[in-house]
Amino acid sequence: MVIDHKHLPQFDKMRLTLAFVVYPIQKMVDFPITKLRRISGFFVTQSDLHAENQWYKDEYLLQQGRLQKLAALETENLHLRQLLQSGSQVKADDLFIANIINIDPDPFMQQIIINKGQKDGVYVGQTIIDSDGIMGSIVTVGEEESRAILITDASHAVPVEDVRNGLRAIAVGTGNRGLELRHVPNTTDIEVGDIMITSGLGGRFPIGFPVGIVTKVKHEPNKPFATIILNPSAKLDRGRHILLVQNNKNKAKIKAITKDGSE
Repeated sequence: MVIDHKHLPQFDKMRLTLAFVVYPIQKMVDFPITKLRRISGFFVTQSDLHAENQWYKDEYLLQQGRLQKLAALETENLHLRQLLQSGSQVKADDLFIANIINIDPDPFMQQIIINKGQKDGVYVGQTIIDSDGIMGSIVTVGEEESRAILITDASHAVPVEDVRNGLRAIAVGTGNRGLELRHVPNTTDIEVGDIMITSGLGGRFPIGFPVGIVTKVKHEPNKPFATIILNPSAKLDRGRHILLVQNNKNKAKIKAITKDGSE
């Protein structure tokens, strides 16, 4: 080691010979250490890749959730625009938006609960609509919530008129997401595809709003009345926004109550 340290030229050949002899020994000694380092590095790399892959999966899931939220907001905005357009037949101050917050679990009762009540000017008998037509009317009013009955409920009826020929009839709910025209004579001119709108008779429902489309007409010779089934125009089982329509009579009444605090 002293000679090697002094780098004497006469010992260069000996140094090369010793290095040649020692090299295999060094390789044998280093082999396990090198392999261990490589294996350790492999597992560390695999662990890093697994963690990075999991991060990308989590990030992808998060972004998909955000995209769904944006899609839901876009759909909701579109629905709101359609609602406002559907109310173009009445004055803007005769309409206001409410949200459906619950539905009646009873399968034989087609009713919903909305987040507007007496303090918002809601009254019994008030018409509710969506972007496609009449949905129903208010039956009970609380301070902050109200219950509405849908037009498909078996106890609900609405006066209608056939757009094609002006024929008037009464559409009654079947209790099963449908409507039926009651007591229409067999000879009456009603066809599949006819559009029925509110006739305005009785003053309860505003005139000219879509109610349903005729999907079935059955004439039986031994019966005095035809069987006529309608499919509701309104999307009764979709969305959560509705419009409430005020008629002038109840609007004036509400203003009077608000002014002096008593009816």
